[in-house]
Amino acid sequence: MIAKLLSLLLTLLSLGQAAVDSYVSEASLGGNLFLVNRDYAITADYVPNDLVKPNVLGGSESTMLRAEAAAALEEMFTAAKEEEGYLVVAVSGYRSYGKQAAIHSQKVRSVGKKEALRVSAPAGCSEHQLGLAMDVGRKRNTSLNKSFGDSPEGQWVAENAHRFGFIIRYKAEWEEVTGYMYEPWHLRYVGKEHAARIYELDIPFEYYVAQLRAAQAALAGKGAE
Repeated sequence: MIAKLLSLLLTLLSLGQAAVDSYVSEASLGGNLFLVNRDYAITADYVPNDLVKPNVLGGSESTMLRAEAAAALEEMFTAAKEEEGYLVVAVSGYRSYGKQAAIHSQKVRSVGKKEALRVSAPAGCSEHQLGLAMDVGRKRNTSLNKSFGDSPEGQWVAENAHRFGFIIRYKAEWEEVTGYMYEPWHLRYVGKEHAARIYELDIPFEYYVAQLRAAQAALAGKGAE
């Protein structure tokens, strides 16, 4: 992992101050690279101002995304069908702070607080509130479980989501970093350029954002010399 992070840092440094500053600006709230987890929460009143319903299987009021992410999802679903005949279905997109609070509370009642924190984000800590995350399933089975990752559709998504700007956010080997169990169905939109790097390096999103900030600091320090 150290070698991967060093490679990323060197790549970012080679791009220069302006490019890295632009990337880091996307890590602010409202940008495609904003990091939210149990350490970086968002307020109850945050609602994206460009939510739309993607024109895909399962598209509904419960599967809304920000406009750019919705367009990318449509492109990905179309490619899955045209390239392999796979029918991928949108299951859950944008969730308000209140809806996430209700979901998490129900999970706590069901499995206890400790286990709930591995499988469900507390309110304010969910990527779904950003309007940049979508849970997906198969037309024959829209249940959100690990079996999706073993299915032909799930494997195609894992291998191709980055082409459309999405990453598999929660891999099994990253649980100590992300705090969440393996979720092959949970896609996070970050944009094609960043998704390609994250996919190729196979690193958690937390590490990617940290390296962006490290590169910015290094470049700023170099410029001050």
